[in-house]
Amino acid sequence: MAHSASLAASTPGRVARRRWDGVRNALPGYLFLAPWLAGFVLFTLGPTLVSLYLSFTDFDLLRAPQWVGAANYQRMFSSDPKFWASVSVTLTYVVLSVPLKLAFALAVAMILDRGIAGLSIYRAIFYLPSLLGGSVAVAILWKQVFGYEGLVNEFLWFAFGINGPSWISNPATSLYTLVLLSVWQFGSPMIIFLAGLRQIPRDLYEAASIDGATRRQQLTRITLPLLAPVIFFNLVLQTIEAFKAFTPAFIISGGTGGPVDSTLFYTLYLYQQGFAYFRMGYASALAWVLLLTIAAFTALTFFSQRFWVYYEDDQR
Repeated sequence: MAHSASLAASTPGRVARRRWDGVRNALPGYLFLAPWLAGFVLFTLGPTLVSLYLSFTDFDLLRAPQWVGAANYQRMFSSDPKFWASVSVTLTYVVLSVPLKLAFALAVAMILDRGIAGLSIYRAIFYLPSLLGGSVAVAILWKQVFGYEGLVNEFLWFAFGINGPSWISNPATSLYTLVLLSVWQFGSPMIIFLAGLRQIPRDLYEAASIDGATRRQQLTRITLPLLAPVIFFNLVLQTIEAFKAFTPAFIISGGTGGPVDSTLFYTLYLYQQGFAYFRMGYASALAWVLLLTIAAFTALTFFSQRFWVYYEDDQR
């Protein structure tokens, strides 16, 4: 009886010691995480929550925020034609640039995967535009190349005697020059595609060739199905990047989104509202709509993968 009482009394002490030992062992890890956690709270979570609050206010940096409820969102969807213009331009850009970039990146990756000499050199050359394409300098260069007296028109005149238009200043073609700039930055998805192609066993192609499969059949029945997870990964990344595109449109249009709003990307319109007109409340609402739109497209893409993405451990 006395032994049982002593055991019962000592049990809470042992439990407390074990808990303290666990805390003491985990403490160094939490200390190492503390700077990142502090930065996340101060520079990511905090501003995000503040932005959510400001999206329901009228705030112009000069006066205290005035609560207006859902007025910013109501104005956005019902009485702001430039909002819908920016949505149209951005969706057109996403729908055109993402498939073209991925298709071009995959084609180049398949060519490089054939074991050509100097692979590392070609890989570096093709990847270079991805490092430079989003820079201000390249956007300025692109503006000069497609200007009225740019290299494109010089080539058209020299080769065919055609006096080309100012591609950048023409509302019918300005957006397509930005799409072309995006496709030119195909290096990042190309590298990922190339890594995925290297993981496909070569004996599958050899067996298919012995069975009489054509190159097209090998592409559609071996390469694309086994590369589907990589295609899915690139699709998600490039779609998000396309929605966030800003620098080329800002530089080429001079921050106006012109001509005639033909390059008024959503992010550029958001920038105008926040930093040109200082409508911080409205800009915050625009930012949250963009966030939710990207999240919706990403969720839809993840949902669709069950119908076309094949993983090795799938039991389908």
